[in-house]
Parts: sequence; C-alpha cells; structure tokens
Amino acid sequence: MLGSITEADDAVQESCLHVSCADTSGVQNIGGWLTTVIAQICLDMLRSRKARREELLEEHMPETLAEETDEGDPEHGIIMADSVGLALLVALDTLEPAERLAFVLHDVFAMPFDEIAPIVERSPVAARQLASRARRRIQGAQADQDADLTHQKELVNAFLVASRSGNFDALVAALAPDVIFRSDYATVGIPHEAKGAAAVAKQFSGRAQDAQPALVNSAVGVVWAPGGQIRAVFAFTIVGEKIAAIEIITDPARVSQFEVTILDG
Repeated sequence: MLGSITEADDAVQESCLHVSCADTSGVQNIGGWLTTVIAQICLDMLRSRKARREELLEEHMPETLAEETDEGDPEHGIIMADSVGLALLVALDTLEPAERLAFVLHDVFAMPFDEIAPIVERSPVAARQLASRARRRIQGAQADQDADLTHQKELVNAFLVASRSGNFDALVAALAPDVIFRSDYATVGIPHEAKGAAAVAKQFSGRAQDAQPALVNSAVGVVWAPGGQIRAVFAFTIVGEKIAAIEIITDPARVSQFEVTILDG
C-alpha cells in the first residue's frame, strides 16, 4: 500500500498504538477491523506524501527507491523491486491515494467494496470505479514491464557471456561505475561485498559457468541450480543500460521464498 519499508514500519507501529488504546471487546471481526485501521493510516500517509510533493513541485522516484538510494544502500530497494516489480511501483506511485488503496485492498487482499468504501470515504460503486481506474493504469505498466524484461534479459545474458569467457572489459562495460555486489556467503576469492565496476567484475571474471538466467520474482536474474535444485539466486538491479547492484542469496530459507522460472539462455 505504501511502497516504502520505512513508512510501512511506521504504519504498523501507529496501528499497534491505536489498537492498544482501543476497546475491541465489541469487535466481532478483529481481522477486518485491523485491516480497516491500518488502511486508514496508510491513506492518511499517502495523502500527506502527495501534499508534500505538490508543495515541493519536484520530480521523484518511487518512495522505496528514493529513500534507500539516499542512504547509499540499495538492499531494501532490491528486495522491494524484486518482490513487487519496478514498473508496478512506478504505476502505484502515480495513482491517487484513494485509487491506490482501493486497488490494493480489493485486487491484492480480496476485500469487498462495501468494506473498502468507508475507508476511502466513497460509496461502494465509487470505490469499485477507483479500483477499476487503478487497474487500467497497472495493466498499462505491466505492458511496459514486459518490454523492460526483454531489455533486462539482454543485459543479464551479456553479463553472463562476459563472465563465463573471462572478458573483463565487457564485464566492466555492463556494470555501473558505482555498482555494489553483496553475497550472504563468502568463499575463497568471493568476499561478502565489493564496490565499483572493476572490483565487481573481478569477482565474476571466468566464473558463472553453470549459472542460468531466470525470472526471479518478476525480474530477470540468475540462478545456480545443480541437479535441478536451486542453491543460489543472483538478484540484479538494473538502472538504464547498466547493472547497478548484484546480490547473491544462498540462505535456503530466503531462496525458497523466490518465485523462479528458468529462461532460455
């Protein structure tokens, strides 16, 4: 609903405070009541965010990516972009607060419009129209994302070819100058972290022989799956024509959470 890890934490904390001060003895559907509470808090936060942006009159990235980039740490941005999809984040960020809430509550959480209506301060029919308008914009974003996936696949495949052949110059060319590499597993010659195109290219030159391109949570990435069992996921953050970040995930608990479809090389 918010597209921001920091603001989501704030919304949960405010909801907990609200619940602790409220008398819920007469609430029959506590799940529905809690959904309404946090949805109203998110709506207020979205309206406040929109008002601030209108006052500043400045262009912005989706909230998640803007916050994490400002901190110089793209990790949370990688997680959010992989799980939701950058095109969807961008599309959600263009919606009016009420449209965004109606769409997420109905299409993601299957909440009926007669329950959404009082949250967005509309009639059930108007709430349905809000979600319908939002859905049309999201579908348009999905079409853009399909085109973007083709671009991602071309860049990731070029990176893999350069890595396997040990073409250091081609690797550097595929990477952003300030690219960041992280891994949750360090082994001989592969540290936990590296920064800069040359340093990251050095980690991959001559490697990735058995890695395969794959669709990882709606984004093009790479997996290592010996014997058909996925042991490592390579999550890529692509900005423009360059790879801006690479994260290798080997923790079985995290790996199992990814939706993976192997792609043709």
